[in-house]
Amino acid sequence: MERFGKRGGSVVAAGLAAMLVVAGCSGESLESGNTDSNGNAQVTLKVNFWGDMGLDKLKADYEKANPNVKIVLNSGEFNAQHEDLQKKLVAGNGAPDISAVDEGFIVQFRSQADKFVNLNDKGAGSYESKYLPWKWKNSQSPDGKQIGLGTDVGGLAMCYRSDLFKAAGLPTERDEVSALWPTWDKFIETGKTYVKNSKKKFVDSGTNLFNPVNAQQPVGFYDEQDKLVMEGGPKVAFDVSMKAIEAGLSANLQSFQPNWDQGFKKDQFAVLACPAWMLGHIQKTAPDQAGKWDIATIPGGAGNWGGSWWTIPSQGKNVDEAYKFVEWMIQPAQQIEVFKTVGNLPSQPALYKDPAVLDFKKEFMSNAPTGQIFATTAENLKPQYLGRKNGPTRVAVENVITRVQQGKLSTSAAWAEAVKEAEKAATS
Repeated sequence: MERFGKRGGSVVAAGLAAMLVVAGCSGESLESGNTDSNGNAQVTLKVNFWGDMGLDKLKADYEKANPNVKIVLNSGEFNAQHEDLQKKLVAGNGAPDISAVDEGFIVQFRSQADKFVNLNDKGAGSYESKYLPWKWKNSQSPDGKQIGLGTDVGGLAMCYRSDLFKAAGLPTERDEVSALWPTWDKFIETGKTYVKNSKKKFVDSGTNLFNPVNAQQPVGFYDEQDKLVMEGGPKVAFDVSMKAIEAGLSANLQSFQPNWDQGFKKDQFAVLACPAWMLGHIQKTAPDQAGKWDIATIPGGAGNWGGSWWTIPSQGKNVDEAYKFVEWMIQPAQQIEVFKTVGNLPSQPALYKDPAVLDFKKEFMSNAPTGQIFATTAENLKPQYLGRKNGPTRVAVENVITRVQQGKLSTSAAWAEAVKEAEKAATS
């Protein structure tokens, strides 16, 4: 994930590099008058994120074009990164110069807009017309402050291992596979057939069924009055997850943890819900499986799971340089580069018509036409309202599902426990 450049030179140069890394890790920068050969002040920017956002090449390109800027990439676990950001905002120090924020947490953070740079003050308002309207609105505070610029959207599909399907006697062509599961009930029936024929598990995790099914519902955890409504979409999604676990379809792996990554490598499952950003994770985790993965439609139609924004905490010492980097990252050339590299679909709809996106086929995913697949889902999205406590509530419910998979909680008792934990998260 992180690729730090190695710089040779004298002991003085090496010492300066070390100082820059330390400064970046503390969220601060050198302000002692150090300059590059052109007289520009040296700046270190720390960027916090998770997963694979295609930043390795962007970092190298930006540093080459801006030799006075050092980018320090800090990739961490999804939930932990958001929790850490919240703590640093409350403390008033220690936050990164730039932080990615996921859709499930953006409402929580936009309600603290005073702790972020209002990007409209930096000229970001000129980009509003370039974004999907809902993407722009979701990072905007009620009084019009814009705390983030959108990176990607998470239109949904379903990734599957065609080689494992073939071994289990199932169809392998993406249109035929899509036809197997027009509904989630049909998906579970297909899974039962796969398990029976292969003696292996079908899906990676119950949480990775819960999240996409919940994302497909008209209302998720919260209605537009920010009231918790667990009996709506969450109940539908939870039931699907429990049915899959009870049927023995789940490998019971905890998403985004080391054992989940090992599950990819050891062929412990054949299918997982696949928002566009998941492609990069699969490719990075199991690079030797090129050509074994393909993409089908997801049961129940479209939906959006994930997608992020770049934000700039106001406590940073290099706000102007941070904005320059963020603004550069959202330009078409960089957005297309990230899409081609890791699959993250831009949140600027004009790019869906760009041949570089629309005609792109992902070689790793059996040359699946990822541009067409995900551009179509993104344009047809009707995203949910996500409440201020959406992120913590989702984590609370995921933890209950994990306990079921670990054998610590029965499926019959799980829903009542999920409601209890969600109510705690909603009022904390």
